[in-house]
Amino acid sequence: MEIDFPLLSLLVVAPAVGAVLVALVPKGNDALARALGVGTTLVAAVLSIGVLVAFEGADAGFQLTERYTWIEDFGIAWNLGVDGISLFLVVLTGLLFPVAVIGVRPHHDPRAYLAWLLLLEAGCLGVFVALDLFLFFVMFEIVLVPMYFLIGGWGYGERVYAALKFFLFTMLGSAFMLVGILALAFLHQRATGVLTFDLVTIAEADGAIAQTTARWLFLAFAVAFAVKVPVFPLHTWLPDAHTEAPTAGSVILAGVMLKLGTYGFLRFGLYLFPEAATYFAPLLVTLGVIGIIYGAVVAAMQRDLKRLVAYSSVAHLGFIILGTFAFTTQGLQGGVIQMVNHGISTGALFLLVGMISERRHTREIAKLGGLQKAAPLLAGVFTVVMLSSVGLPGLNGFVGEFLILIGSFPTRRWWTVVATAGVILAALYLLWAYQRVFHGAPEGDNAAMPDMTRRELAVMAPLLAAIVFLGVYPKPVLERIEPAVDRLIAHVEERSDFTQPEVAATGRGEQP
Repeated sequence: MEIDFPLLSLLVVAPAVGAVLVALVPKGNDALARALGVGTTLVAAVLSIGVLVAFEGADAGFQLTERYTWIEDFGIAWNLGVDGISLFLVVLTGLLFPVAVIGVRPHHDPRAYLAWLLLLEAGCLGVFVALDLFLFFVMFEIVLVPMYFLIGGWGYGERVYAALKFFLFTMLGSAFMLVGILALAFLHQRATGVLTFDLVTIAEADGAIAQTTARWLFLAFAVAFAVKVPVFPLHTWLPDAHTEAPTAGSVILAGVMLKLGTYGFLRFGLYLFPEAATYFAPLLVTLGVIGIIYGAVVAAMQRDLKRLVAYSSVAHLGFIILGTFAFTTQGLQGGVIQMVNHGISTGALFLLVGMISERRHTREIAKLGGLQKAAPLLAGVFTVVMLSSVGLPGLNGFVGEFLILIGSFPTRRWWTVVATAGVILAALYLLWAYQRVFHGAPEGDNAAMPDMTRRELAVMAPLLAAIVFLGVYPKPVLERIEPAVDRLIAHVEERSDFTQPEVAATGRGEQP
């Protein structure tokens, strides 16, 4: 659907303009800077809700589309649109940033801190709505700069090392994608005579790219996305970045930025290179399942509570990779909704860990204990969020994992069987961590730790509401995701040798 009102452009531009305004606030006027920062994130949140309201759930195509010529000689355009796959990632981004900004206050230089956060929001939103490959790459790269400065300027301990490692890993991966984007555009021009970076035009072109070439190009994109997810063994930057990042940085990194990789596989990997995606699917599914088990086992051995949550992300994102490359409606639906659910649950976990760290000035599990008696409200909220991450039925984490597992079993049977062990391991390390942190008799400073304030509870309230709502009644979300997912699967089937198990020649739900 096309509209006259540039809703998506405003959604991307508003945080960027807010970042400039905050940066221009006179030094020392921290209250004005904070008011502008909070106000800008709330404006973006309202606009993201406007996108959700204007979206037509039964339409499988891109909606709210906008296209403005940017660099005419190279066929580059400011080309925006959303479908069921990107819709709720836009809403998640719009809602998670005000939670992070309101819930966490920086210890120094709030102007620069808020300006970097707002620029980061603009980049993340731009990634999810870009339909031009060059524009997507620009937005994909923009997010690296603010996150680098947020970790390095407001992080903890080895923050400079963690920031540099994050930047180098992700920048190196993106270099492969840039080469892939340019090669794809020029090869398409050679075949059609038209130079364009338009995603839909290139994806729908028949026979423009040879099979072997498409596989190499898919790998160029896949490296960038695998680093961003991150997929095992390219995950080593993530625990350091999470551990040393400020609380708001960890919330956004887990809640939004990691989804740039999983979204990239769906939007660009499968859509642009369907045959290559099916060819490399066993490899990616294998790496995803290794990540599920590896992340869970390593998480169980962590002594730092924040690092434990960081490794849990490696495990949970492995499920999304499994669902994505199952090529079934349930698997892809589960992958998309799990992106949203992981953003909510893990973002909430990092907020709660940040609250504990601010009060006790430590995240070491051995130095915590008995916090339930000192802070029962914090313990209760932590329980709900932790059970959501475990995948308890009735909470949001269960919906995504269940759909992924039932959707992956017909086409990736043995991978799914192994991945199921990750659900059990998640319960093990999260419940064990909860027991050590909150149960028992509090000793020393633990006995006097303050409980959650009203402001902190108000910040957590929308996340708790989303956890319960998506766990009890996910139907409105799934109905809007399904048409776009079915359209993508049909595209993959049409242009590759992969066939849905229910129509496979074997008739037994096996891979053809």
